[in-house]
Amino acid sequence: MNTHPVDQYLRTLTRRQLFQRVGLGVGGFALANLLNNDLSAAPQNPFAHFAPKAKNVIYFHLVGAPSHLDLFDYKPELQKRNGELCPKEMFEGKQLAFIRSRPALLGTPKESKYQFKKCGKSGIQISNLLPNLQAVADDMCFIRTLHTEQFNHAPAQMFMQTGFERFGRPSLGAWTNYGIGSPNKDLPGFVVMVTGQYPGAGNSVFGSGFLPSVYQGIEFRGKGDPVLFLSNPKGVDASARRKVISAVNQLNEMQLEGVGDPEIATRISQYEMAYRMQTSVPELKDISKESQATLDAYGAKVGGAGFANNCLLARRMVERGVRFVQLFDQGWDHHNNVFNSLPGKCKQVDQPIAALIKDLKERGLLDETLVVWSAEFGRTPMGQGNDGSGEKATVGRDHHKEAFTVWMAGGGTKPGHVHGRTDDLGYGIADSPVHVHDFNATLLHLLGMDHERLTYRFQGRKFRLTDVHGHVVKDVIA
Repeated sequence: MNTHPVDQYLRTLTRRQLFQRVGLGVGGFALANLLNNDLSAAPQNPFAHFAPKAKNVIYFHLVGAPSHLDLFDYKPELQKRNGELCPKEMFEGKQLAFIRSRPALLGTPKESKYQFKKCGKSGIQISNLLPNLQAVADDMCFIRTLHTEQFNHAPAQMFMQTGFERFGRPSLGAWTNYGIGSPNKDLPGFVVMVTGQYPGAGNSVFGSGFLPSVYQGIEFRGKGDPVLFLSNPKGVDASARRKVISAVNQLNEMQLEGVGDPEIATRISQYEMAYRMQTSVPELKDISKESQATLDAYGAKVGGAGFANNCLLARRMVERGVRFVQLFDQGWDHHNNVFNSLPGKCKQVDQPIAALIKDLKERGLLDETLVVWSAEFGRTPMGQGNDGSGEKATVGRDHHKEAFTVWMAGGGTKPGHVHGRTDDLGYGIADSPVHVHDFNATLLHLLGMDHERLTYRFQGRKFRLTDVHGHVVKDVIA
């Protein structure tokens, strides 16, 4: 009986040759997947489980945690009882970062600039420190009962962004990039911009963890090369750069054939992406063609840098198909002097974020773009330090994990809606609690992904962003 040539070939393979060829196959598949954009501009969505409400995300993380009680969660009873010692049950046996003795309650000052206003048709109350966001209140969807398990900055930042308090897990942006990819072949699927210092947890809050590194966030800088080493050195033109990249990738492909490591395929893909970005990124960063009215609305400046410019760039990115844009803004950790510090920080972000929401809406992009305001935790209703009140007080607020406010706009969320309620002093949750895992499950759901099915196998088991927890908060979905 004649033997099939394939059978003869397989019988002659040694064990080492077999694994080398299997590895080559795996690497080949990985390379084909990572270079998919060379074959088609259409994104591959392996984990798009159902029709998405949102196609893109612009996610603001206010590093240090703003005082939500002075911005979004009005508490007249707390204001009335300002200066009283807090109830014992709010202090004894509780996890607080710095308060060591029973503190006094701290209400929002009574001066008009700190007071709250009922806004729009929805009547949502927002502080006068955010007059521009007051004007778009009917586009915003609030969750006032978010709670976390971490009360120090770095672990809480990690927990908020990766679902785990220690290093090594993929971030929300990386999971999104992995799950549904990006339709733009010339820009990264996940872009990060930072104003001020880095978050305490460093770049792991936008890292890829155990996912292939192609899914990590790519940081765009405000000045100089938007991405380090993007520009060609003096004396090197585009054609010379193309020859270098081709030669390097030929060597990488040879190594990929011998080893079959998907990270080598990632390296090849990133070299190609970097070459294309030499054209796409300068065009993206050039805001000189934006109208003066648009620049003025954001407070952005041609050739400038900062939070306002980053907000305008975020809109330009989602227009070009960047899937996940994350803006980190430092300076919200007000352990002291909170009422003198808040006005300045609010002024920096209020106008650009409100302009972004209006701009997206006018361009027909808000329905498909999910805008998120978040932080790692909230601030206590008790004062830290001087127990005085008012504009001249040096008192601040400590970290608070029991309940805090986040909000969303667009992307399939209910406009002009408030979910949940905290108690009269703003310490605990009165109804409808939302855990960080619930929040992240909801964001993935809005993007068309089931958080229980978006998994990656690592070290012998399947991992997911929400670990073994999380429920979609259906009340906030339009």
